[in-house]
Amino acid sequence: MTAVPKIDLAQWIDVDWETFDPWRIQAVNHHLQDHPQLRLEALVALAQRLEAKGSVRTHSDSAKAGTPFNSAPDLFPNAASSVDTLRNLASAQAWMSLLNIQKDPLYRTLVRDVLDELQPGIEKHDPGMSYRGGWIFVTSPRAVTPFHFDTEHNFILQVQGRKRVYVWPHDDVEVASEHARDLFHLNHERYLLRWRDAFRERAHVFELQPGQGAYMPSTSPHMVENGDGPSITISFTYYTDSTRENARLHAGHGALRKLGLQPRPIGQSGLSDSLGGLLLRLRGEYRNKAVHARDEYAEESA
Repeated sequence: MTAVPKIDLAQWIDVDWETFDPWRIQAVNHHLQDHPQLRLEALVALAQRLEAKGSVRTHSDSAKAGTPFNSAPDLFPNAASSVDTLRNLASAQAWMSLLNIQKDPLYRTLVRDVLDELQPGIEKHDPGMSYRGGWIFVTSPRAVTPFHFDTEHNFILQVQGRKRVYVWPHDDVEVASEHARDLFHLNHERYLLRWRDAFRERAHVFELQPGQGAYMPSTSPHMVENGDGPSITISFTYYTDSTRENARLHAGHGALRKLGLQPRPIGQSGLSDSLGGLLLRLRGEYRNKAVHARDEYAEESA
């Protein structure tokens, strides 16, 4: 496991801002494990509110590392309600995510407090923080989060239980090809991201327990294996000027690929980068709010 530097304690998340690199995977410590809004009874009430709004994603523990992430809820459905899943988490045989908790008035305060604390340090290295969000993952013993990547920068923090988190660099093209990233940023498809067990040897591996966490940059592929007990994990996510630009460039290359072209990797050809952006504007087909919006909070799930 990556060592965490000794630094002054923050209220919520400890980050070594002297060495922080927004595009580097790194370990962190945190102080959220005893937060009252992350206790089981509070999460049951939150899940009930979010389920009524369609803001819960769940699947059974039959999903594996190589299960297509987008299809996991359909391939391996969890028939129980979110409340029943939470109340019986040890035996529910389920994986569940409470999506966009910032939409809930009570939890918006939690998201705001944590990210407000981080923002000054982040802005020094990676300006333009916006589209801020929160996600809570509740997991039965030995359930797996399938291999995938997301668009946001992400602080993932363990609150209860133990889990093993595998993370790969955002620019590891052996694990996730340029084509896979282009397609993902263009239309949020992940089908070109395909799991191989040999990837484990290339990963940063975090053995997380309460009070520990990790930071992963935008589009860092990751996969999670839960421990032998129930788990509660929370993620705080956001976009910056650099994530928006990276997404725009990849989406432009994705549009070029739809024409049968094979653009060089991002940053290696100014012509390809410019043509891709021009094609997006001409077609008016790029509707990714997370890239264009500078809203404080995320408005929709990814």
